Parts: sequence; structure tokens; C-alpha cells
Amino acid sequence: MTAQLEQKAEGARVSGRQPRPSKKNGRQGDRATERRFATWWWFTPALLALVLIHYAPSAIGAFFAFTNWKGLGKWQFVGWDNFAAIAEGGPTTTALINTFIIGISFVVLTNVLGLLLALGLNRTVKSRNVIRTLIFAPVVLSSLATSYIWKFIFEQSGPLNEFLGSIGLESLKRTWLGDPSTVLPAIIIVMVWQNVGLVMVMYLAGLATVSPELEEAASLDGASLWQRFNYVVLPAIMPSVVIAMTLMLINGLRVFDQIQALTGGGPYGASETLAVTIYKETFVLGRFGFGAALALVMSLIIIILTVAQRLLLRSSSRG
Repeated sequence: MTAQLEQKAEGARVSGRQPRPSKKNGRQGDRATERRFATWWWFTPALLALVLIHYAPSAIGAFFAFTNWKGLGKWQFVGWDNFAAIAEGGPTTTALINTFIIGISFVVLTNVLGLLLALGLNRTVKSRNVIRTLIFAPVVLSSLATSYIWKFIFEQSGPLNEFLGSIGLESLKRTWLGDPSTVLPAIIIVMVWQNVGLVMVMYLAGLATVSPELEEAASLDGASLWQRFNYVVLPAIMPSVVIAMTLMLINGLRVFDQIQALTGGGPYGASETLAVTIYKETFVLGRFGFGAALALVMSLIIIILTVAQRLLLRSSSRG
């Protein structure tokens, strides 16, 4: 029997014919092809939408950053002139400084307060679910709505000044959003109040992965509260730290809604940031080319700082 099969195979090779594949192997190949086709079929529309909605407009904007386009009519290619105008300083420098102040303060305050709230509401506090809900509630509200509420609170005759007057602190009453020395802290308070709940939830998700038995073992070994946090809790929640700090850095550097609703960049440009300047240069003054160049600069700043922060956090977690 074996000799006959070998003769048939030898005859097939001599005649140039190949053995027919089995039906089972053919079905498996068809299924693999169908799976690959199905994957690309479902992935392609999302990819096209991402390219058309996000990457294509960004590329077009980056191109117009090198032109003098006014929004309508003809335009000319001006090379690096727009970026040279940005480098000259003036209001752009003030906007850049305000952006860094708001962004760094926002990252630090939201992460510190969010982590403290997460640690306090992690396990032992009664009614912690209700408290978590109340702290997280501002996150789901509109940024414009919350900004207008806080704008009313910060008014000269608003609740904040009325409260300060009622407790005998008349000297602290002021126009919070109209004073250049207090406008940035007031804006930062509004931003932190609305976003600290989101950071708290991120850290609560990270704390859920920390084993209570491991903490108890460290406590029995004589580790202090700070040592348990530094050597047990912090390494476990480091992924949450990276995500929270990255998101808050991006949101802080590109803030627009709150500033536009609270001050519009005033008083006298004291609260103007890069995002507000881009809006004014593009849609108010009609300098679309300059606005596109400024937007490109802001995007590069966000990318560089985000990557640097992630590398720093990754190296510190490894160390």
C-alpha cells in the first residue's frame, strides 16, 4: 500500500501536478482570510474619519502657518515670517508665560488634591460613595456653565465678597477677575474645582489594584505611613499617575473655554493664553496665517512637554 502511494506521488511530480490540498486546510485558509478582511473592513471607516476630521485639517492648518492668508481671498507663501513675528515677543510672550503658569499650577494642584481625596476615600470612610459622587459631579458639567457660575461668585457684589464681609475680612474684598494680581489664581481655582474629581477617580482605580495584605505586611514590618505609601502604594498606582498628569498637562496648556467665559483674556491681557490669542488673531483680527503658526507652536509645546513628562515619570518609576 505504501509503495503504491509513493508511486502516485512520484507520478504527480513527473507530470507536474501537485497534490490537491485537503478541504480542511482550505476552509482554515478561507476563515483566516475572512478574519483579516473583517478586521480591515471595520477598521478602515474609523481610520478614514480620523484622517479626514483630525489629521487633514491639522495638516492644512500647518501649511497655512507659512502663508499670509486672511481667511478669504488670495494668499502668499511667506515662509518663516509668522514664526519670526511670534519670536519678537510682545503679547505673545505674555500669553506664553500665562499658559505655562496655568498649565503647571493646574497639573500640580489637580494631582495633589486628587491623590489626597482618593487616599482619604479609598476604603474606610462611611458614605464614601456619596462623597465621591459629589466631588465628581462638576466633571460632567459644561465648562461654560461652571465658568459663568464662578464668574457670578467672583463679582464685586458676589457671594465671595459678601462672605468675606460677613466674617470681618473687608480688606480682602476685591474684583477678583478684574485685578491682574488675582485673575490667574481665580481661573486656576475654577479649573481645579471642575477637574479634581476626574483625577480622583483615576487614582481610585489605581488604588483598587493595591493589595491590602501587602500594606498590612509592610505595617507589621514597622514601615511608617509615608514608607508604605512610597514603597508599596506609589509604585502600584504609577500608571494612574502617568495618565492623570499627562491629561491634566494637555488640558491645562490648551485651556480656552474657562478663560473666554470668565475674562476673555483680560484685564489688559493679564489672563490671555496661547489658545485665547490664537482665537483673537484668527477670528477677531482675521490673521489666519499668523493664528495657524501660533497654533502650530502651541501644539509643538504640548507634544514636547508631554513626552518629556512621560519620560521623566517612567524613569522615576524604574528608579
